[in-house]
Amino acid sequence: MSTAPKSRTLYAHPFSKAYWRDAAAELKDTHMLVFAALMIALRLVVKQISIPITPFLRINVAFFVNALGAMVFGPVFAIICAAITDVLGFLIRPEGVYFIPFILTEIGGSLVFALFLYRTKVNTARVMLSRFCINLFINVLLQTPIYMWYYALYMGGKQYTFAMAVPGMIKNILMFPIESVLLTLFLSIMLPITSRLGLTYSGSGAGEDLKFNKKQIVTLALLFVVGVGCVFGYLTYYYNTTSLSASYTASQRYEENTKMIPVVQAERSEYADDTLVTTVESAYQKFLGKEITYTVAVYVVDEEALAGYDQDLETIRGLSKSKAKNVSKDGVMEAVGTATVVVNKSTGEVISFQMQ
Repeated sequence: MSTAPKSRTLYAHPFSKAYWRDAAAELKDTHMLVFAALMIALRLVVKQISIPITPFLRINVAFFVNALGAMVFGPVFAIICAAITDVLGFLIRPEGVYFIPFILTEIGGSLVFALFLYRTKVNTARVMLSRFCINLFINVLLQTPIYMWYYALYMGGKQYTFAMAVPGMIKNILMFPIESVLLTLFLSIMLPITSRLGLTYSGSGAGEDLKFNKKQIVTLALLFVVGVGCVFGYLTYYYNTTSLSASYTASQRYEENTKMIPVVQAERSEYADDTLVTTVESAYQKFLGKEITYTVAVYVVDEEALAGYDQDLETIRGLSKSKAKNVSKDGVMEAVGTATVVVNKSTGEVISFQMQ
């Protein structure tokens, strides 16, 4: 590999042969190969770390590493590194089926960063535009049809609907101003360092243009307000229409089901001496609310029928509502009503109880 002096030209745009010739020449630079390997390793580590904010929103700072690498080694290297990162990421932490088209989103993000930040005078507008293009064109317009394709092939005929894409759209609206500010601050620190190391060529004034003017601040603030409004609106809808029971694990379902037995027996004394099975059919909690409203199917167990059944009592008490109904059809237990129970999430106190 060559370490000979190379062009230090800055370009106003990537639409020139010289730009791409310099980008391809980075592949022959030993320093760039080492730096690229470091960026790949960092991205693989950082991608595993995320901070959950809501059921659909997580903050991941891997884009810092992505942007830094793309700024230094350009679009040709960025495409190669993105592809390697995507494949290695799946091999290290396989989740589901490896669907090759998803590699396009990884490549697309890296390529956009490179086109805006490589071999140019990096400023706040370029950083904001790079992040905007990734959020809109890569994360929404490219990723949505890929998800539709994936669902059509691997999800048993289940369709990827517009409603399923909404959380991702809202996330990108909210995160754009936050990510733009954080990325600008990050590059304002890193750009002088990379310039001193000879990795970028902005000179002694590197990072000076990475400051926000009033129009940019106002724009980001307004977008943040819009994003927050969208998040609150969606979460209100989400919590009002999505039952918590849909995401119960087997152990959670058993715990939630069985804790309703003493509640029913305390409120309805006629069942105090019966063997009961209570099955949580739904559980709704308003956004930022402190109360959970449970809909609970109540069954009285026939002890004689249970003795010859292929499932024991504790197994039946951990069943979902559909499976519990099947057990009832087998004559092992009889449905005696449906209870609506409102519980304080923090204290576990029963606030109201109704049974029909």
